[in-house]
Amino acid sequence: MCGICGWIDFERDLGSPKARRELVDMTATMANRGPDDEGTWIDGPAALGHRRLAIIDIQGGHQPMAIEEDGRPTLVLVYSGEIYNYRELRERLTALSHRFDTSSDTEVLLHAHREWGRDDPCTAVSELNGMFAYALWDTANRELLLVRDRLGIKPLYYYPTQNGVLFGSEPKAILANGLAERVMDIDGLRSTLSFVADPHNTVYRGMHQVRPGQIVRVNRDGIQQMTYWQLTDSGHIDDVPTTVRRVRELLEDTIQRQLIADVPLGTLLSGGLDSSALTALAARFNGERIRSFALDFVGYTENFTAYPRHATPDGPYVQEVASFLTTDHMNITLSAHELMEPDVRASTLHARDLPFTLGDKDSSLYLLFRAIRQHATLVLSGESADEVFGGYSYFHDPAHVQADTFPWLDVDTGWQYLDPRLLKKLDLPGYLDDQYRRALAEVPALTGPAAADPHERRMREVCFLFLTRFLPRLLDRKDRMSMALGVEVRVPYCDHRLVEYVFGCPWSHKTFDNREKSLLRAATLDLLPQSVVKRVKSGYPAIQDPIYDGMLRDRFSELLNNRDAAVAPLLSADGSRKLLNATDNIRWVEHILTLDDFLTDYKVSLTL
Repeated sequence: MCGICGWIDFERDLGSPKARRELVDMTATMANRGPDDEGTWIDGPAALGHRRLAIIDIQGGHQPMAIEEDGRPTLVLVYSGEIYNYRELRERLTALSHRFDTSSDTEVLLHAHREWGRDDPCTAVSELNGMFAYALWDTANRELLLVRDRLGIKPLYYYPTQNGVLFGSEPKAILANGLAERVMDIDGLRSTLSFVADPHNTVYRGMHQVRPGQIVRVNRDGIQQMTYWQLTDSGHIDDVPTTVRRVRELLEDTIQRQLIADVPLGTLLSGGLDSSALTALAARFNGERIRSFALDFVGYTENFTAYPRHATPDGPYVQEVASFLTTDHMNITLSAHELMEPDVRASTLHARDLPFTLGDKDSSLYLLFRAIRQHATLVLSGESADEVFGGYSYFHDPAHVQADTFPWLDVDTGWQYLDPRLLKKLDLPGYLDDQYRRALAEVPALTGPAAADPHERRMREVCFLFLTRFLPRLLDRKDRMSMALGVEVRVPYCDHRLVEYVFGCPWSHKTFDNREKSLLRAATLDLLPQSVVKRVKSGYPAIQDPIYDGMLRDRFSELLNNRDAAVAPLLSADGSRKLLNATDNIRWVEHILTLDDFLTDYKVSLTL
């Protein structure tokens, strides 16, 4: 796992001292993503930078890495991620007369493009099973490929310039180059105010993301987007028992692949079905006793109050699973004061690089990884199980399912804190409706008898919306918070084979026992305590300490009294005061504070 960046300028030689300094500055922004090694490569119009977190072949995986012909590099790669099937690909490539100097997956990736990507890069990328974001420079054709994995687990941004492009694993790498402007326009502000992953909008004007499952090709002719993978209807014909067996087979194969590493590893354990099943399989296949890590808050279990989508505290279930599986377990217990430490909040914002926030859920995750880094460099996490198997309550609430919008959006948006004139100009309902229609237009058509079933069609739409417009925000959050501390997170439930197979299943299969995540439960019930098998879905825990809310409101009150605050021009005085005194909607207080910090710290100009 690493951080990558670079600069292509078809009208310049980037070997000048000034350009070299800018590349070094870009690369340095990602030191946390890659604390173990660094490297740069410059040749004419191309400049590539890399920071490495060594996970596989610690001694031999230095980047940028190149393939040479006649003593000259032909393909040069900077790469972030893991290719889980690299051993099989290496065997195939060796049989085709390729020779390797290292045991790294990076070198396998280079040779895969040399063998299968000469005519069509999509052919080479389609061979990969993994999470990845990489840039490949072809020295002969003077062409850059920017490639991102199928689900968007690893981030990759790019910024077109007059004569080429800037790119990086995070916006901060691009912003370190003087060609990039720090501007947020009205669409960028719209994106920050809605929990919908907009694949067309990165908040910063002019900056884009490589979309999941796509390649961005850059040459003198311009920038071209190519799709190498997308969800389709598989025409699922397996009955429920066969489907359950296939899910188990895929999970076992995926987790065995993702346990390959040359560093200490563990799992994130919440005591829910997803993380417990993952930990159970990891414990079965790992060569030694598996480590597990759990998040807790001071006094959380003793004083727990049930709230929507979290009916029970995690602690008792975590302890039961850890004991049942005999894991080497550690609880990381946090306090309200730790979550509110200025350094922690600043570090969380700079890890995000964007004004998105889940409040204490972000800072607690950051602190969780800070503690884990003392014991492990790699952890497995349960992201996407809910999106793949239908775990959220939204999937099972007819009102949310039938709503003519994204199912997870609440009716009460909380936007009343914005200046009324700005609110009218933003037209956030119109923006969200446009995003919703664009997303629906991408849903693959159903085939066979299911095509005639309105409920089946709607549930397939709902599953697609969660996988493509909800999950990306969670994957981004997990990547940023972990990589800010030099921890790699692998997400087995995002294996594209599993996602494809379960996406194609009828909704009746996914709920055959009249519960959420029926297929996952049936596929793993022999591995788990009955209490976990029966436990109702609970989300990521939020702190319930009133001290935390009070500290937030104190900060918010100070902000409202500061006329020079960066966010002040956006706010309604009356609406903000009402928000300050409200007993709920603390998440909007968090959002305003984060947006103000972002505009200030990143020196972002607003053009509304």
